[in-house]
Amino acid sequence: MRVLVVEDEEGILEPVLALLRRERYEAVGAKSLEEAWALLAEGEPEVVVLDVMLPEGEEAGFRFAEALRQAGYRGGILFLTARDALEDRVAGLELGGDDYLVKPFHLAELLARVRALARREAEFKGRVFQRGPLRVDLAARRVFLGEEEVRLSPKAFALLELLALNPEKTFSREELLERLFPEAQSEAVLRVYVQKLRQGLAPWVVERVPGGYRLGRP
Repeated sequence: MRVLVVEDEEGILEPVLALLRRERYEAVGAKSLEEAWALLAEGEPEVVVLDVMLPEGEEAGFRFAEALRQAGYRGGILFLTARDALEDRVAGLELGGDDYLVKPFHLAELLARVRALARREAEFKGRVFQRGPLRVDLAARRVFLGEEEVRLSPKAFALLELLALNPEKTFSREELLERLFPEAQSEAVLRVYVQKLRQGLAPWVVERVPGGYRLGRP
């Protein structure tokens, strides 16, 4: 279970990461949104623990959560912040947050809230998506075409997973680049991974349509 912690205060970030790792979570930390996007490109977390006030601005965490949801992220988002006004809590939840923990906090409470979000996400991802001969085991991160298992790179799987979780949605090229390849300098990297899926699985798996890409049909 992967947890991304976005927190610019090292005195908070390091104890949180240490706690989560002791509990056998794959915990990774970022002190800025630039670092957070880079870690997201390496693998989608089941839970994001997110400070609101970051180097990019006093409401940078809110904007980041909003961008994640618009890009199709369905995992848990736990806001971690000193801003405890009612309007801040409401704004965070309306922008896509699932929970809100005010600083200072006890590590035991944070762990309990992360566990609750992780259980919810595990239940959601425990299912297997199937379309025609394509079968994607979201929990085990395994892909089959018919009876044959197909090995995909982490980024290729992330692209397929996003399409499988939103099978009727058309993603614009800009959305996919921002969500999966924020470090990319051009659309070329997206075309490479689309081609990898088409070659590794079947040409119909990723369909190019006006406005972007979506999961295809056999």
